[in-house]
Amino acid sequence: MESGPLTQRRIAAFWLPLEATWLMMSLEGPFLAAVVARLSEPKENLAAFGVAFSFAMILEAPVIMIMTASTALAADAASYRRLRSFTTMLNAAVTGIGILVVLPPVFHFIAGTLIGLEPGVERLTHGALVVLLPWPAAIGFRRFWHGVLIRSGLTRRVTATTAVRLAAMATTALLLVTFSRDIPGAWIAGAAMAAGVTLEAVAARILSGRVIRLTLSRDGPNDAMSFRELVRFYTPLALTSLLTLGVQPIVVFFMGRARAPLESLAVLPVINGLTFIFRSIGLAYQEVGIALAGERLENLRALGRFAATLALAASGGIALVSLTPLAHFWFGTVSGLAPDMVAFAIPPTRILILIPALSVLISFERALLVVVRTTGSITWATATEVLTIVGALAVGILVVDAVGAIAAAFAFVVGRTASTAFLVTPCRRAVGAAKAPSQPHDTGTP
Repeated sequence: MESGPLTQRRIAAFWLPLEATWLMMSLEGPFLAAVVARLSEPKENLAAFGVAFSFAMILEAPVIMIMTASTALAADAASYRRLRSFTTMLNAAVTGIGILVVLPPVFHFIAGTLIGLEPGVERLTHGALVVLLPWPAAIGFRRFWHGVLIRSGLTRRVTATTAVRLAAMATTALLLVTFSRDIPGAWIAGAAMAAGVTLEAVAARILSGRVIRLTLSRDGPNDAMSFRELVRFYTPLALTSLLTLGVQPIVVFFMGRARAPLESLAVLPVINGLTFIFRSIGLAYQEVGIALAGERLENLRALGRFAATLALAASGGIALVSLTPLAHFWFGTVSGLAPDMVAFAIPPTRILILIPALSVLISFERALLVVVRTTGSITWATATEVLTIVGALAVGILVVDAVGAIAAAFAFVVGRTASTAFLVTPCRRAVGAAKAPSQPHDTGTP
């Protein structure tokens, strides 16, 4: 990376390839939802795919922050090998849990008894989750190698691997639609996502080969982080992603008991697909902040200005779509929803306008805390968000009797606002600690 002052142009050059990566990933949901919406039984299959993907996201939750850890810590041979072993163990654990979940008695208890899915939707969801079993481990390995590339400033290679993912996903989906017309749409979507991320992991390993060799040639400091310290550092991050993604089944549970449950479950993946396009702007910023902040946060002001610009652009973009005729074009023409479902999807999308801006803000806050290794506060903020979402859902559905999709959208906004507000004080303390002569590290779990 260049030396000298950190300008807005340099931040943009570092961020753009990562944003392109997240943007390509954000196209997966709308593309697959559009495919499923044009096949038989679209409402049931969209609902099943949304539920199956929620399960898959929970399974991958423990490995999601591996990229953050790799970006922050994979500096030499010892730390690389330690992180690689740690990643492999996590991947094995989440895959084993996934196999347990798809066992018919276990799955029926969760999906049928607890969530209350209709038998037809339950069957479709089970099949989609089975083909998604490779997903969590593939995510873990590709995020580990992506972190290695980001740490070295090779963000364009990260983008290249995601281009492989998108191409593999689209090709798999189109081939299955063309040559296997009897396969349910939810299963096609699950198989396409699993194939895409598996090939992305392979591409990430190939493109990071030279960087890995250079990393393995470096000796680390004598006080390098031990395996136990790594576990203490990573556990709050894993809990954060687990809490964040674990809220999805809770949302599904409440929507199954709200007004218009099938319609709410059917539009959820479509709405998530649109909002993810704009949330990706913030998601791409967390690793940027970690890589560029500096050991004593000397680049904080420049990164903050860039984050403010991104926040305005992110929420402005989704506002432009949801508040204009572009909403009917996106949900009707692009996503293939029937007119009644288009009308159902627009109001909750408008409620979610603030979410992309809040995603930028919380990514900036989390990056700051990771740099100074005060990761425990991140978990507490996420717990606050989850509890707020659950409380807002309970009030919206059980007291106000709101439509499920509306109640969920409102709950997401209130919850994310609470978590970003929670992190303001820890961030101020972290800035003060970073500028002090000695810096305490709070790496333990809350």
